[in-house]
Amino acid sequence: MKRQDDRLIPVLLMCAQVVVWPGAALVRGDVPSASVLLVAALVAGSVTAALFLRRTRPVAAFVLVAVACALGAGPLPTGAMAVLGTAGVALALFTVAAERDTFTSVLCVVALAVWQLLYGLSLHGISERDGLDLVLTALLYATACGAGLLVRRSRRARRAVEQRLKRAESERHRLPAAERRRMERELHDVSAHHLTAVVVTAGAALGLRDRRPELADEALRFAVETGREVTRALGAVRAPSPSREELPSPRERLLDLAAGFRRLGGPVDCEIDALPDGAVADAAYGIVREALTNAARYAPGARTRVLCRYGDTRTDVVVTSAAPPAGATAHGAGLGGGRGQAFLRSRAREAGGTLTSGPTADGGWEVRAALPGRTAAPVEWSVPRSHRLAQVTAATGLVLQPLLPTLVIRAEETSNGTQVSAGVLFALLAAAQAVALLWLRRAPRTARAVLFGLAPLWPVAMAAGGYTGPVLLPPGLSMLATCAVLAADAARAAAVGPPAAVGPPAAGNRPGVFPRSVGPVAAVAVHAAAASAAVLGRGTAVPGWVVVAGTTAGACLAAGAAHRVGTLRGRRDRAARGTREERLAAWTEEAVRDAWAERRRIAAGLETTVLARTADMVAEAEAGRLDATAERAREALAAMRALLDTVREGEAERALRPQPTLQALDLLAHQSRATGRDVEIRLTDRVPEHLPTAVDLAAYHAAETVLATGGEEPAVVELDVDGGTLTLTATGVPGAAGPAVRERLAARVTALDGTLTTGPAGTVRLRLPLAPGATAGTVPEGAHGGPAPRDAPDGLPPDVTPAAEQGDEEKRER
Repeated sequence: MKRQDDRLIPVLLMCAQVVVWPGAALVRGDVPSASVLLVAALVAGSVTAALFLRRTRPVAAFVLVAVACALGAGPLPTGAMAVLGTAGVALALFTVAAERDTFTSVLCVVALAVWQLLYGLSLHGISERDGLDLVLTALLYATACGAGLLVRRSRRARRAVEQRLKRAESERHRLPAAERRRMERELHDVSAHHLTAVVVTAGAALGLRDRRPELADEALRFAVETGREVTRALGAVRAPSPSREELPSPRERLLDLAAGFRRLGGPVDCEIDALPDGAVADAAYGIVREALTNAARYAPGARTRVLCRYGDTRTDVVVTSAAPPAGATAHGAGLGGGRGQAFLRSRAREAGGTLTSGPTADGGWEVRAALPGRTAAPVEWSVPRSHRLAQVTAATGLVLQPLLPTLVIRAEETSNGTQVSAGVLFALLAAAQAVALLWLRRAPRTARAVLFGLAPLWPVAMAAGGYTGPVLLPPGLSMLATCAVLAADAARAAAVGPPAAVGPPAAGNRPGVFPRSVGPVAAVAVHAAAASAAVLGRGTAVPGWVVVAGTTAGACLAAGAAHRVGTLRGRRDRAARGTREERLAAWTEEAVRDAWAERRRIAAGLETTVLARTADMVAEAEAGRLDATAERAREALAAMRALLDTVREGEAERALRPQPTLQALDLLAHQSRATGRDVEIRLTDRVPEHLPTAVDLAAYHAAETVLATGGEEPAVVELDVDGGTLTLTATGVPGAAGPAVRERLAARVTALDGTLTTGPAGTVRLRLPLAPGATAGTVPEGAHGGPAPRDAPDGLPPDVTPAAEQGDEEKRER
C-alpha cells in the first residue's frame, strides 16, 4: 500500500507556524529579536525533523516533539508555538495511535495530558479563571488518539478482509484438487490398512495350514469383518460426514492410533499435546498414521516415538522409529504403492506447513513436520512485561517532571483564591463524558443517560467557575460526545440495512439501543435546553424565544450532520460488505460444484471396481474358501491401485457438473472454514441417507445461501427430520434476516410448500416437507432411513439432475 510523502504535512505545519508567528507580528510592526528568532528556528527545525520520522519511530518522534515544544514555550513569546505545539503534537500522537498498540497510545495521551495539567498547576495554580484552554487541548489530544486508533482498526479490518478474499480465491481453485487428493489418500489408506492386512493374514494362514489349521478360520473371519469395514470406509470416502460433534478430540484420536499399533506388537511412546479441531489436527493425524504404518511395514518390532507439540507459532509433529531388531522380517515391505511420502508432504502442504523425512544416525527413520500453530494469521506484536514496565516508568518520570522546582521554566504568582476555575470543572465533565463513551458498547442505555444528564451541568459549571469566555463554546463541546454517539448509531443502522418486513426487530431497535427517532430528538432537546440556559444565564437583550429557537436550530444542525456522516459511513461499509459477500458466495459455489463433480466422478469408478471385488471377497470368505478369499483380496487391492492410477487422468466436464446435494455439505463447510469462518454442520440420526431430489437440492442451496451472508461469528447449520418434515436451523447468521436473503430463501421454500421463520440472535429455520402435500404427521417412505430413491430420470445417477432441470435451477438462483 503506497503512502504519501511523510515530509509534506510537517512542512505545511511549519509554514502555518511561520504565518502565525512571526508573520503576524511582523505585519503589526513587532520585530522579534535575533535570539528569539534563533530559538524559534531551532525548535521548529527539531519538531519538523522529528515529524519526518514519525512513521518509523512514532514514540520517539512524539516524545521529541513534546519536549521541544515545552522547552520552546518558556523563552518564546505567546503564539510562537501555537501551531507546532498543538497540531504538531496531535499529529505525532495520531501516528503513535495508528502505528503502535492501544496500551502505548493510551499511555502517551494520558501522560501528555497529565504533564500539561501539572505544568499548568505549577505555573498558575488551581484557581486560574477561564481555564478552557486545558479542556480544548485535552480534547484535541483525545481526538487525535481516537482517530489514530480508528485508522489502525480500519487498516487491520481491511487487511483481514483482503486476506480472507485472497484465501477464498485460492481455495476456489484448490478445493477440487484437494478433494481429489483427499479421496486418493483415503483410498490409499483403505488399501494400505485393510486390504493389505487381508492379503497378509490370508497368506500367512495358507502357509501355516498344515501346522496350524485354526488360523484358516481366523483368517476367514478377519476377511469378512475387514471386507465389511472396507465397504463402510469406502462409503465414508464417497460421502464423508460434515458433522464433527461425535468425533473424539484430536489428541484422543492420536492416542488411540498409537494404542492400535501397540497391539500389533510395536512399542510406541507418545508425547502429544491437545490440538484443536481443524486442518492442522487432520494433517497431524494423517502424518502420524502413515509414519506408523511405514514403521510397521519396514521396521517391525522397532521402538517408535511420536511427538506432537502445539505452540503459538508452529506445531511440531515428529515420528522417529529406531532400527529394526536383528532377525526381524518385514512381511509388508513389498505391499506399498510408492505414494506414501508424496501423500505425507501433500498433507503438510495443504495445512500450510512443511515436511521432511530421512534416515537417522542410528539406522532408523524420522518424519518431521512443521505445521501452523495458534497464531497462523498475522497478529500484533507481542510486548513483554518488562517493556511495559519500562514504558510506564518513563511516562511517570516525564509526568512528574513539572513538579521539580529546578525544571520550572517560568514562575508566576499563583492565585490564593478558593474558587475552582471553570477549566477544572470542564475537564471533570469532559472526563465523565469520555468514561460514558467507553461504556457505550457494554451498557448503551446507561451511557446515553449519563451523556444526556451531563449536558445540563455545563451551564452550571460556567456559572460556578465564573466563566467569561464565548458563551456557546462549552455547550458546543458538550455536544461533541453526543454527536459521536449519534454518528455511531446511524452508521450501525445503515450498515445493517432496512429492516425486514417479517422477522425480528431491526438492528436499531434491538434491546439495549434506543429507537432511531428517540436518540436524535432527545439529544436536540437536552442540548438546546443547556445552550439556552447558558445564554440566558449570562444575560442578553435578545428575546428568550429567539434564543431557544436559535439553539434548537443549532442542535438540529449538529445532530443532523452527525447522523448524515454516520449514515454515509454505514452505507459505504454495507456496500463494501455486500461486494465482498457476493464474491465469496460466487467463489464458494464454483469451488463446491467443481469439487462435488470430482467426488462423483471418482465415486462412480469406485462403485464399479473396488466395491464389487470387495463384495466377492466377503462372499468367498463366508463360503469358507480361503484360497479364493486371498485371490479376491489381491484383485480388490489391484483394482484399488488401478483406480488410484486413473484418478488424475481427467476432470469432470463443466457442462455436466451435477447439482450439489446435502452430501456436499462437508465441502461447503470446508470452503467456509478456508475463508476464516468457523462453520459446523450437524445432522441428526433421523436424517435419511436418501432424500427426494427437490428437497435435497433446496436444503443444500438454503444452507449455501445463509452461510454466504458472511459474518465473523461461528455459524452452526443443523438438519433434522421429524414427522415427515426436514428442518434446517441455522444460527450465527444475522445477515440472513435481511430482506434480500429472506426473499431468496422464501422462493425456495414456497416452491416446496415449506415455511420460513427467523428468530433472535441470527437464527433462521426452514421446514421442508419430504413429500408434496405431506402433513406434519405423514411420514413418506424412506423418511427414517428407508430406501426411498431420489426422483432422478432413468439413465442418470441419483443425485445428478438433467441439464434442463439444472438450467431452471440456475435461473431460479439468479
